[in-house]
Amino acid sequence: MREQPMAANPRPLDGVRVIDFSTLLPGPLATLILAEAGAEVIKIERPGQGDELRDYAPKLAGTSVGFALLNRGKRSLALDLKDPVARARLEPLLAAAAVLVEQFRPGVMERLGLGYAAVRELNPRIVYCSITGYGQSGPKAGVAGHDLNYLADTGLLALAGAEGAPAIPPGLIADIGGGALPAVINILLALRRAAATGEGCHLDVAMTDNLFAWQWWAQALLAAGRTPRPGGELLTGGSPRFQVYRTADGRFIAAAPLEERFWQRFCGLIELPQDLRHERAEPEAVRGVVAALIAARPAAHWAVRFAGEDCCCSVVASLEEAMADRHFRERGLFAAMTVAGGQRFPALPVPLAPALRPAAQMRSAPELGEANPLLDGQT
Repeated sequence: MREQPMAANPRPLDGVRVIDFSTLLPGPLATLILAEAGAEVIKIERPGQGDELRDYAPKLAGTSVGFALLNRGKRSLALDLKDPVARARLEPLLAAAAVLVEQFRPGVMERLGLGYAAVRELNPRIVYCSITGYGQSGPKAGVAGHDLNYLADTGLLALAGAEGAPAIPPGLIADIGGGALPAVINILLALRRAAATGEGCHLDVAMTDNLFAWQWWAQALLAAGRTPRPGGELLTGGSPRFQVYRTADGRFIAAAPLEERFWQRFCGLIELPQDLRHERAEPEAVRGVVAALIAARPAAHWAVRFAGEDCCCSVVASLEEAMADRHFRERGLFAAMTVAGGQRFPALPVPLAPALRPAAQMRSAPELGEANPLLDGQT
């Protein structure tokens, strides 16, 4: 399938070359954002197998849809990094690159002869970004882990849920919010500094480090001398003003009328008795009454009731419903396309503002090793 030509308008990272050694989610999402902003991303993969994500379901005609979503618009270079001869062929690309991204455990790139010090000898301006679970130093630096482990080790998982085992979050908070997005922020800042000083740097992006910012409200409670209660605080289920309520037809309403003016409007719309509208003395009792009122009517009733009202309430949508929502469609979130197994489908929307977002186009993920001619100086 022929890809559409690139947009004529320059993008912020046009001319920036990124060498990407990462796999699975954190690094590939970071470099996808850079690619969508105009960077040329060259993905280094193992010969024969490539990124492990290539083998992940679901697949279309043998092609991983997840891999296609995260690697849209990149190029693939298949190279045995343990072979000194093959690795040496990579040096001209490293010397000309602006950014390197890797997410091996600390020490792996050094053993391959591709650590920051070695790459800096080739290219003093290189912005070298290492994404790991626990960082380049400290007692846990070499510990294996995944998203759930990082949430557990930083206290965030303990705050998920009120009773029994903590709930597993539906999104990969550590990989994306602790890894991919902080990596992009730091890469862009380092590129700006390199442009001013001529010097690159080594960015130590630790997913666990970056998860503490997600708990600012809990840290505020600790600072005030109170231990946060799982499921018992204002933003975790301890108030009727920030709750998910079941409707009569088994759907749910997300109600977040935190501010007093929103809360009073919400109370009026659901016809909560006046004597319960100042709920702070008995929040659990008020929550039970609100839940009963919401449960008496189907979701469609509440959707109409809350429409156009300043009460911060939404019917909980499925992903299919959200992707079909007129609001997101009109904002062009799913206009860009990618392909896997010969089938087109919406590309993964990345967090770029519309002014920086490329024109909608069809771009595919690379075949393994399609960029190997670059090793011989070909474009």
